[in-house]
Amino acid sequence: MGLRIKILSGFLLLSLMLLIAGLWSINELKSIGSSVQRILDENYKSIYAAKLMKEALEREDSAVLLLMLGKWEEGRQILKSADSMFVHNFSFAKKNVTIPGEQEQLNTIENKYRSYKKLWERPIVDTNREGNLQWYFQQLHDSFMDVKEAVNDLIDLNDKMMYQTASELKNRSNRAIMPGIIAILAALIFTFIFNYLVNYYMVSPIIRMTERVKKFIEKRTPFDIEVETNDEIAHLAEAIYNLCESVRSREEEQ
Repeated sequence: MGLRIKILSGFLLLSLMLLIAGLWSINELKSIGSSVQRILDENYKSIYAAKLMKEALEREDSAVLLLMLGKWEEGRQILKSADSMFVHNFSFAKKNVTIPGEQEQLNTIENKYRSYKKLWERPIVDTNREGNLQWYFQQLHDSFMDVKEAVNDLIDLNDKMMYQTASELKNRSNRAIMPGIIAILAALIFTFIFNYLVNYYMVSPIIRMTERVKKFIEKRTPFDIEVETNDEIAHLAEAIYNLCESVRSREEEQ
């Protein structure tokens, strides 16, 4: 194998290691990006919808209190708006079921909200419920808290999944760094090995040949160096040997 091929092979091998490490890192980073997008598309949107459901519930609770104070028109208007807001976000969450246990939790919310809604759908103004705090705290407020707790459980469920996914992303980011670290270490090790081989098979023979040539010129010491490889260095050594022998033969003839 010639010197050109040896040197070229060394650099090609180093480039190949860096290329593999780079492609590995790019693949891991793309995967991390996809996971982040999945968090936004799935868990975060469900959490946001659940928070809007909570807001709608609190507005409904405030509207019920207005009805209990006899403010029928204002209370019913807020109830209608809040109910529409709750139903809209609940429908969105129902279409965005992506994690285990989420569908069951949505079914619980649906059942509890249906029960809660039945309580405030009945007339309150001009009935015995108007101003009746005992009825509010014993029935409606408890039902309101049940729905709110179920919505909070939905948020917690998605929060846990987001935390779990974030932990996985942290581990995957570490894995994305590893190819670079491995490539650097491998490149350093390969550089030392390549440097050793270059010195052993190229630089050292040239130095020894240079010393032998000097000795031949000064003292006519025979040029008897041996090169282990069969490449340009060996051909150079053979050419110098032939030259030295030719010079010696001419001197002896004279």
